[in-house]
Amino acid sequence: MTYTFCGILTSFLAGFYILVQLEPTGVDDPYRAHDLVEKRPNIVLIVSDDHGREALGCYREKGAPPPTIRTPHIDQLAADGTRFSHAFCTTASCSPSRSVLLTGLHNHANGMYGLEHQVHHFSSFDTVRSLPVLLEQAGYRTARIGKLHVAPESVYHFQQVLGAGSVNDPASIGRSPVEMARKCYSFLEQKSASPFFLYFATDDPHRSNTVAPDGSPIFDGTKPNLFGNKPGGYPQVGDHFYQPRDVRVPPYMPDTKASRAELAQYYEAVSRLDQGVGRLIEYLKDTGQYENTLIIYLSDNGAPFPGSKTNLYEPGMRLPLIVKLPKPQKPGFVQDAMISWADISPTLLDFAGIEAGKSQKQGRSFKAIIEQEGVTGWDEVYASHSLHEVTMYYPMRVLRERRYKLIFNVAHALPYPMALDLYNSFTWQDILRTKQKVYGKRTVDAYLHRPRFELYDLQADPDEVHNLANHPRYRDVLTRMQTKLKRFQQQTHDPWVSKWEFE
Repeated sequence: MTYTFCGILTSFLAGFYILVQLEPTGVDDPYRAHDLVEKRPNIVLIVSDDHGREALGCYREKGAPPPTIRTPHIDQLAADGTRFSHAFCTTASCSPSRSVLLTGLHNHANGMYGLEHQVHHFSSFDTVRSLPVLLEQAGYRTARIGKLHVAPESVYHFQQVLGAGSVNDPASIGRSPVEMARKCYSFLEQKSASPFFLYFATDDPHRSNTVAPDGSPIFDGTKPNLFGNKPGGYPQVGDHFYQPRDVRVPPYMPDTKASRAELAQYYEAVSRLDQGVGRLIEYLKDTGQYENTLIIYLSDNGAPFPGSKTNLYEPGMRLPLIVKLPKPQKPGFVQDAMISWADISPTLLDFAGIEAGKSQKQGRSFKAIIEQEGVTGWDEVYASHSLHEVTMYYPMRVLRERRYKLIFNVAHALPYPMALDLYNSFTWQDILRTKQKVYGKRTVDAYLHRPRFELYDLQADPDEVHNLANHPRYRDVLTRMQTKLKRFQQQTHDPWVSKWEFE
């Protein structure tokens, strides 16, 4: 028999291929496990503070005139990724909403019932396992920059703090989003076999304040809030100025000189935020990370005006959500599935290859439907608001379907409490000073004094003005939704479920 070099080489390669095929391929094999880690995406979660979807160019209603506000970088992110048209926070308050984002548990289940800072002092249970902790255990490098506003640190632990923001601090890094992005560069360019998770949380466009000697915030309602804007601006931020006459006053707000003056300042803060997002994306591209990075943009709750923030009316809870996949197949896709912030952690854990059964979550992953058309089974969300400031006891539970929305005002006998920054806003103080009876589409009295149940037909009444809870024609709808809402409370171990029986 004659042996040629080519024949020997071919036989060797064939045999080697068979041996490789017989090697184990489960994650117990360290080499295979390393490959799986390599294929997992980096994750960047961008959380803005009080950014309502009406202040974003890419969320312009179909047929509406071009928006006044300029948000080219976030708009481009939406053009490159998927824009969710029906995304909702579960509580329109900063700390509780962030706790839901980072745990997949409603605030009534994770213990963060209200604000974390100063006298409010709410904190999640020590037994809660948060997103950054679970990702670290799965081999991710974790880092955060900007506003955290949840506690305790052991529950919401990140390996690196690139810049610690602070609450109601005029000097916080969270007010300078381009500088925030710059501080992330060294983290992004690190050479590592492990993927990373970056939590990028701005203070913009939250209202700004001065600070009293005891450290408490002061909001001056005698003039328009500056929303962090200041003479000279911020490093490498090109200022975008807006005229009050040019802003678009949303329906839930009064069209007054006071509200327009504040909206103009608010727009400027949003544009500053937009530049920070643009710079962060630029650095992801510059460091070669962009193509393997999942990017999520969202806000903790609605805009910092009465009628939105701390409310579970649509402006307070229906928010922007943009998801840019590492390799999008349908750039510019609009997904109308209804998802909530309780679904964010389960989705990110799914991308990281962490089995849902290994973590207690009340949301569910929407990874599989991000670019899917005509999805079914995503037609309702639940919301649970307990408190904002420690003095603002006003728990609300909500079932929001495609057409109907039910709000259960648990403490309806109390007047609706207003947050310090909203009560002392120039917009609200102008209402009080001029003794106006109407705020936006509602009377002031209806806004402050709410019934036990509010039921709205959102198709016929998108501004949620006409309460149908006592209308005989909608008795079956009310009963059906009450049953579902109570079941949700029971399934999520909501302490306030007892109020159905005892009050």
